[in-house]
Parts: sequence; structure tokens; C-alpha cells
Amino acid sequence: MTSRKPIPRGIRNNNPLNIRIGNVWLGEEQNPTDPEFEQFTSMVYGVRAGFILLRRYIRHYHRTTIPQVIAAWAPSNENNTTKYIDTVCEVSGIPQDATLDYYDKEQMFRLVDAMIFVECGQHISEQHIRDGYRFAWFYMLFLLRNVFIELVYI
Repeated sequence: MTSRKPIPRGIRNNNPLNIRIGNVWLGEEQNPTDPEFEQFTSMVYGVRAGFILLRRYIRHYHRTTIPQVIAAWAPSNENNTTKYIDTVCEVSGIPQDATLDYYDKEQMFRLVDAMIFVECGQHISEQHIRDGYRFAWFYMLFLLRNVFIELVYI
């Protein structure tokens, strides 16, 4: 008899970056069962939320290197942050001192793929990552549209 490995929590929740409950997200499950982590209706919504948070870390909080991002994403009181950083850098091929550029989509794809690997112990499809990034951009365009409308009608 072979034993089956349990499905990682982030995969079960369609939240491969293990985002904790705390924001209202598009695509959230209506009746979540996990008391700590967000649950999404599809993997793309979970990846999208991760990209939106990463953008906030990089652009708003000026966390522009992998160690700076991971120190906030996976704090040492909950994770082996040093190992997390080392693994993300190794899997992504991005050096620890490299400046992260949210608008460099290939760099962001590699970063998110590596973070998902650390969080879940496995990769997800490249298409889910690409779709999540694209969907996060729709969100940013929506915000910009609202700012533009406010400026026009002031």
C-alpha cells in the first residue's frame, strides 16, 4: 500500500503564497474553512493576490531585494527566513542583492514561482502565474482609472 502525500495547504486553498486572512480579495471563497489563511475560488485569484501584495512591498514599502521582501513576507518568528531567502534566490536565479522591478514580468514570474515552491514544496503551472500577474495588472489599471476620473471631475 502506498501512502499519499497530503496536498499542501496553499494548494488546497488556491493560495499558493499562503496569504493570511486580513484583506478583502476578489475571488475569495464565500464559505472558507481555513481559520488562518485566505481561500480563493481558483489558483489564478490566489496568485493575483500575491502579485498585488508584492507590488505593495516593492513600490510602496521600498522592499527592493529578495531579503527585504522575504523578511516581511515570512518573518523569522514564523519561518526560517534565511533558508527561505536562500532557496528563493537559488530557485529563481535572482541574486540576493539584485534590485526587484515589479514591471519586469519575467523576474516577477521567477520570484513568485520560487516563493510558491518554498511555501508549498512544489511548483504550480506557469500559466497560473502568468494569468495571476496579468489579472493583477487589470486591478492596477482599474485603480488608475478611478484616480483619473477623480482628477477630471474635481
